[in-house]
Amino acid sequence: MPAATTSASTSPDAPQISDPTDELARQIDTYVALGYPALACLDEAAFRALFAPLERPLADAVAAGLNLTVTGNRVPFVAVIADALVPPEERVPMLRAGRGKKEGILDRNYGDNGLAPYRAIDGLGIPDAPVYLLLDVERGDEFKNVKPMNATPIIAERARTVLTIAEGLSFNVAYPDKLMKNHCFMLAGSHEGNRRVPAIWISKNAPKLGWCFQGVEHTWLSIASAAGRVAS
Repeated sequence: MPAATTSASTSPDAPQISDPTDELARQIDTYVALGYPALACLDEAAFRALFAPLERPLADAVAAGLNLTVTGNRVPFVAVIADALVPPEERVPMLRAGRGKKEGILDRNYGDNGLAPYRAIDGLGIPDAPVYLLLDVERGDEFKNVKPMNATPIIAERARTVLTIAEGLSFNVAYPDKLMKNHCFMLAGSHEGNRRVPAIWISKNAPKLGWCFQGVEHTWLSIASAAGRVAS
């Protein structure tokens, strides 16, 4: 996957991230405020130290032309917590919808096994690291009302990558305002070996990690993607 890309169309009035290092620090601060160091069985200093090696690849991505514009549909980058550091099931309660206070919930249809059977699909090139960067992340609004099985080849043809459950949870931590009514998203980068596609949406004003079928479209569910992944 390419290390960076520019967005095809952004408004000249859209906000820009002026200092990517400050934005990375903001995302780390958010993880800390949510209690992630304890979930990772680390003290705060050790947790923060995990992210220090990401400053160099972030600077390289910016130098290579990473678009620093933030829009309703896309953000320049997300600092991702890998499954090996914090299991995704422990992270679901930290989901938020915008400024809402309701905790995230895991759909009961995941059954007794929960998220344990889910793995990244082949070929995503997930870094072997506890944390990494996801670049040029889009909620994928253009794919609302499109079946995942039809949208994912288009995303791949654009040299982009669908998001995993861990990446979707991280996207929400960094930008909870991107999850809103009628603007939710699927995470087609994770699977259980069947036709289910994980998705994050809002149910009774609470964010929920659920799943849909790959052959079914939804008017309120897009398919999130990114330009690529980088680690230290």
